[in-house]
Amino acid sequence: MAMLGQQGVRVEPKATLPSDGEILAQLDRIRFSVEFEAPERARKFLAYVIEETVAGRSDRIKAYSIATEVFGRDSSFDAQMDPAVRIEAGRIRRALERYYLVAGRNDPILIRIPKGAYVPTFERRAIPAPETALPLPANAGPISLVERPSGLWIWGAIAAIAFALGGLAANTFLPPMITADDAANSNRTRPNIPKLVVTPFEDLSGTPKSAMITRGLADEVVSRIARFKEIIVVTHDQTKDPPEPPDGTAYALEGRVRIDGERLRLGIRLVHRSDGSVVWVSNYDERLETHRIIDLQEKAAAAVATAVAQPYGVVFQANATQFSYSIPDDWQAYACTLAYYGYRSDLNPQTHGSVQECLQHATREFPNYSTAWGLLSMTYVDELRFRYRLHSSSPISLERASEAAARAVELDPQDVRALQAQMLTLFFRGEVDAALAVGARAFAINPNDTELAGEYGFRLALSGQWRPGCELVSKSVALNPGPVGYFEAALAVCSYISGDYAAAERWAHLADLRANPIYRVILLAILGKLGKSDQAREERKWLEVNVPGFLNNIRKEVALRIRRPEDQERFIDGLREAGVPIPER
Repeated sequence: MAMLGQQGVRVEPKATLPSDGEILAQLDRIRFSVEFEAPERARKFLAYVIEETVAGRSDRIKAYSIATEVFGRDSSFDAQMDPAVRIEAGRIRRALERYYLVAGRNDPILIRIPKGAYVPTFERRAIPAPETALPLPANAGPISLVERPSGLWIWGAIAAIAFALGGLAANTFLPPMITADDAANSNRTRPNIPKLVVTPFEDLSGTPKSAMITRGLADEVVSRIARFKEIIVVTHDQTKDPPEPPDGTAYALEGRVRIDGERLRLGIRLVHRSDGSVVWVSNYDERLETHRIIDLQEKAAAAVATAVAQPYGVVFQANATQFSYSIPDDWQAYACTLAYYGYRSDLNPQTHGSVQECLQHATREFPNYSTAWGLLSMTYVDELRFRYRLHSSSPISLERASEAAARAVELDPQDVRALQAQMLTLFFRGEVDAALAVGARAFAINPNDTELAGEYGFRLALSGQWRPGCELVSKSVALNPGPVGYFEAALAVCSYISGDYAAAERWAHLADLRANPIYRVILLAILGKLGKSDQAREERKWLEVNVPGFLNNIRKEVALRIRRPEDQERFIDGLREAGVPIPER
């Protein structure tokens, strides 16, 4: 699917060089844009090389300095043997190219990282008058990029919400642990969640064929977005009564369809209903073939739904940005769900505790909130699979996870977050076939949910279906606009099992989840296979200090996650070669 409206830019040879302030402003504009499709580590890479250059230290920008200062690699890093920096630089170049073709077409400063180098270049450019492939109406409001907290990437900012809300839950409300009986005794209504109005799409061609395609596209977009339970989708006529609330939390999705010969062109934009400002714009271009019209509509609608409604999508980011400044009292329960996805950015045990508190409070206040129950269940699962409470007096309870997941599914059997939680609880209870059946049902309900698709793919892989499972994880990484460290770690495991240990190491370093014990175990096995004994020793030391005793029972820990005995032995071999004493069976 090709993007439309991608015009060339002309660099003005006689223009003055941009100032440091303009360069840093452009940096923020890029890395906080939803159209800059790069993971957190790539954003840090870009910020580092730009800030060093602005500070007059461009001579220090080498693969070694990037690896050690941005990636956290040790002094043994060898750029000739390890291509991690080159790989990340290539990803940044592609992300910059895409950004300037989409969101940055009218940006005044052009930032490039030339091939074969890591020092960025900056140019002021002259922008020709824009040619809009699909014109906006005359009464359109101001176009604005989603604002981001200055100096912070959005995932870190929204993760911080958890600490505030977690403390609020602990200090103000009832004890956090609740049961299904507690929920049944409460009659609180559903909390506020974002409402998305899908207006009738506009047919710009005015032919019977284009009218039919336009109606079909609009209906398919509504159907696809409605499968995401983190937002409420309504059609235009349903919004007339009651009137829209004045707090500016609702959005409108508008579409315009044009048929040019054998090309179908769809223009989509997301608008704040409170002031008419445009949050996001995208254009899709497809070859029109009569026998493929339904497939074409489904493909375009799926792309729109994934971009707009998924976790980390456009609506999520717009709300996350707003709540990182201030959370209205009546939006705290929804903010807890945002905080969960912020926690997912680095799987940090400290953030986990606050997010769990927050979701416990949310389910007590709104016991019919199925998504919150599903996310709460997954925080209990994380206690087990990531060993967050290894020495806590409060026992790790898969029973709590199962109870919360069952409650979520009971409330809404079509909520894929509830089904995702149920899949995970069944998997860690050893009921693998049942877990995969639930995952398959959830994936059939909403294949456009990248969080669900990635987790289901990883469960397939760990169950022994490595090829289809790892392919699904890989597709999810490509389509997920948010932090994907967890799924990059999954791809490290996929590469390890396939015997490609160098690729496994690259994926592990991209994941960079260094606060997470299981990530350290994955990296340790990889280092063992690569014969990197010094680095393996550092990983063992970290595990011994931070989760003492964990490696003593490593066979059981591996068996809990990797289900086939032959795959378990393959993974344990790497740990053995990394110097971990492995007890006999």
